[in-house]
Amino acid sequence: MSLTIHGITASRAIRPLWVAAELGLTFEHVPTPYQGGATRTPAFLALNPNGHIPVVIDHRPEGEVVVWESMACALYLARHHGVADGASLTPATAREDAEALRWSLWTVNEVEKDALTVLMHRLAMPPDQRKPDLADVAERRLHVPLRVLEQHLAAQQARGEAHIAAERFTVADLCVASVLNWARPARELMAAHPRVNAWLGACMERPAYRALRGETHAD
Repeated sequence: MSLTIHGITASRAIRPLWVAAELGLTFEHVPTPYQGGATRTPAFLALNPNGHIPVVIDHRPEGEVVVWESMACALYLARHHGVADGASLTPATAREDAEALRWSLWTVNEVEKDALTVLMHRLAMPPDQRKPDLADVAERRLHVPLRVLEQHLAAQQARGEAHIAAERFTVADLCVASVLNWARPARELMAAHPRVNAWLGACMERPAYRALRGETHAD
């Protein structure tokens, strides 16, 4: 079997790329950008008619499996290319699988839109195009879901587990962290949720993620 992943790290494609890196998978990376028309060609639209990255193509003996939507791509790779051994990021129990599913969908529905607003209007956009008032409103809204995650992490820690679904880092952490990372420029928001802030910082320091982003640890 072999894999092809279309997308770039500076996009939602970071999610399946990060899973593949954590699992040590061999794959072909097609660095398809989301700008400039690359996702609107007939060839790409045949893979994803929505015209978005990422797209994962799993070349299996029984035939190709094409997956799009970044969370679906990440969860698919963890489930079908990882080992449910209780050591890797692949869920090893029904509970871990349920946590990965529910928190991944939760972060898309409850966090992603406002986190992206914070990123764009606090950091990513040119200063003269930023609208701080939009970021302010987004940060106020984010207090609600971050409070939910803060409480969940507290409950996890009380049962001796340091991560969202287990003691170890799993695809549940990867999916949620890949979204919440966008909100890190909201320093007061993060400071108000210390468990979330500490957990998120640890996730973003993982060697697989840093290698994807071309980062290295300082000596």
